[in-house]
Amino acid sequence: MHDTIDWQTPIAVKSVGAILDETVRLFPDRPGLDFLGRRTTYGELGRLVDFAARGFQQLGVRKGVKVGICLPNTPYFVICYYAVLKAGGTVVNFNPLYVEREIAHQIEDSGTTIMVTLDLRQIYPKVAAMLDTTCLEKVVICPMADVLPAVQGLLFQVLKRSELADVPAEDLRHVTFARLIANDGRLKPVEIDPKTDIAVLQYTGGTTGLPKGAVLTHANITANTEQLSRWVPEIERGQERMLCVLPLFHVFAMTVGMNLGIAFGAELILLPRFDLEQVVKCIARKRPTLFPGVPTIYTAINGAAEKGGWDLSSIRCCISGGAPLPIEVRSRFEQLTGCFLVEGYGLSEASPVVTCNPFRAVKAGSVGVPLPGTTVEIRAPHDPTEVLAQGEKGEICVRGPQVMAGYWQRPVDTEQIFIDGALRTGDIGYVDEDGYLFLVDRIKDVIISGGYNIYPRVIEEALYQHPSVAEAVVIAVPDPYRGQAPKAFVRLRDGQKTTPEELRQFLAGYISRIELPKAIEIRDVLPKTMVGKLSKKELVAEEEAKAAAGGSLDKAS
Repeated sequence: MHDTIDWQTPIAVKSVGAILDETVRLFPDRPGLDFLGRRTTYGELGRLVDFAARGFQQLGVRKGVKVGICLPNTPYFVICYYAVLKAGGTVVNFNPLYVEREIAHQIEDSGTTIMVTLDLRQIYPKVAAMLDTTCLEKVVICPMADVLPAVQGLLFQVLKRSELADVPAEDLRHVTFARLIANDGRLKPVEIDPKTDIAVLQYTGGTTGLPKGAVLTHANITANTEQLSRWVPEIERGQERMLCVLPLFHVFAMTVGMNLGIAFGAELILLPRFDLEQVVKCIARKRPTLFPGVPTIYTAINGAAEKGGWDLSSIRCCISGGAPLPIEVRSRFEQLTGCFLVEGYGLSEASPVVTCNPFRAVKAGSVGVPLPGTTVEIRAPHDPTEVLAQGEKGEICVRGPQVMAGYWQRPVDTEQIFIDGALRTGDIGYVDEDGYLFLVDRIKDVIISGGYNIYPRVIEEALYQHPSVAEAVVIAVPDPYRGQAPKAFVRLRDGQKTTPEELRQFLAGYISRIELPKAIEIRDVLPKTMVGKLSKKELVAEEEAKAAAGGSLDKAS
């Protein structure tokens, strides 16, 4: 069933920069990047990375120096990511949509001294403000117009001048990208120990608490890249196109989009944000073959393709992550494209992928089998020293070369998240007789209702079976009798109508009475994260505010 996957060859230990160097050597004349029509070969990309790496070294980047990247998907992200790592530094990924308070916390916690960002009014002022209030010392400014195709770049400067930030030319703490790469490109040699040297600090909420930096070594990231490359043995190296619409500052896109795409010698088609019309047009015109995404993106494309008749047939392989992939969404996307769409599972602390369905051996409802060199253990949630038997539900714990070294400067949190050397994921699941992992829910999302454990994912999956439901989220709300009860929030498909009571009657055929939501609220829009995952925290905050104000739990909207 999995005979095309190489399970035996040891995972190579190497630096992240070696991924790019190997592809540049093999495919110097092949297209490496396509950004809104401006294309860059791998040879050109390799040279730009070396110039930027030397420039970073001249700015003082070496082992131990943290360089923040606060960019949307642009060529600058790819160039600076690899340049910082080749210079010996550590990349700290920043979400460009963060507010100043969030940026300041991450800068101070990580010790970031240099930040790379765009000259856009939406991003630059937030970063520049950090020069006077945090440990940030320098900002590398990347002009948006310079990476657009020539005509578009000129029009951008003329027509969208209001979107450009005022960057003080006389402030020596600002370094233009042109100045960064104005050198001979000859790097000072850097001895990188892939097993111990930190490549990326990836900030995450972890299983609990405030955002903290997952310490990902070079070996962690390259191991996960190699593990995934074995998952697609039929790949044509140097011939593929990888559509990168997920933000590269997110660990899933960083590994499965950028690093894996470069390891394949694929052309990375970079889109700066998810715009549905732009994405379907891009697929029809640019003909990508690989397309990692999240379920909400595939759901949106399904709707657009059914309306517009877009040609999506170039896509061959897609890996979905970040949230549960409804079976109906997967099957419809595969029908529309003729591709294989498989669901995987992971977390930032594992670089991030832990398991994935093999492309020709998908098991419905499962997040797949462990990647080569990876072991999944199911442990008792209330006594993690106890390893449970096959089929029993418990906390998913992981071992493998992709598992992080720990949390940055948080020894107590690090000690708590490991048990006997295995990473505790905070997720509940079980493994079946064939070794496939099934997720039940997050430990923190489990609703305890009258002493009975209710898993929101089970209710959400049942809601997705209704033909009118496009998206569904279930959270816990206070209940005076049972302590907690489930409440569902639903977005309907365009043109569809139903009522909360009709949905409750429908659910009665799929789940037990105690699992039936106490309320179902139909909304036009459900909150999402930057990556496009459905987000519960805003809904939880709403319900908490309502409860604090003495509001009642409505059964309809």
